[in-house]
Amino acid sequence: MTSSAHHLIVGGQRSGKSRQAEGLARQWLGASPAHEVVVLATATAWDDEMRARIARHQADRPAGMATVEEPRGLSRVLREQARPGRMLLVDCLTLWLTNWLMPAEGVADHAAWRRERDAMLETLSGLGSPVVFVSNEVGWGMVPMSRELRVFVDELGWLNQAVAARCGQLTLMVAGQPWTRPVDASEAYPGDVA
Repeated sequence: MTSSAHHLIVGGQRSGKSRQAEGLARQWLGASPAHEVVVLATATAWDDEMRARIARHQADRPAGMATVEEPRGLSRVLREQARPGRMLLVDCLTLWLTNWLMPAEGVADHAAWRRERDAMLETLSGLGSPVVFVSNEVGWGMVPMSRELRVFVDELGWLNQAVAARCGQLTLMVAGQPWTRPVDASEAYPGDVA
């Protein structure tokens, strides 16, 4: 599968990112009775509000979509779940990064994060499934006051750029409306900035 089969959907909170991704997954399922979709969910239920969000996302998913929960080992799960006829929907990169850089328990391991990020990016080029990624665009607001949050915003921006460079399509969600365009490899972010 070429990287042009992959698709990145970015936007702010409540912009319709997951709904857009699920719409692409429904189209995939409708194109052939042999098609499958597996949602790779990265959320961790650390409080009641987050548990309610996860439950709502699960309830809203169309029938016929299996779910695999993996908060950190995305490169491994992508390889394990990829196969012809199966779309993988990663929801979402923002929470995946959060689990690495702001773990509920313990201290962030930036070196381990970079190894996992690089492994995931490398996995995309030869993957046997198209992947739809969902991620937040968080860099349009004020510069965060804390160093930890500035590092997070920078890392997410670099991650989104690196994933986009490996996708054929990019969709920006604004107020529930998609703005989609092909990725121009000559403009795309090539890799690491650390």
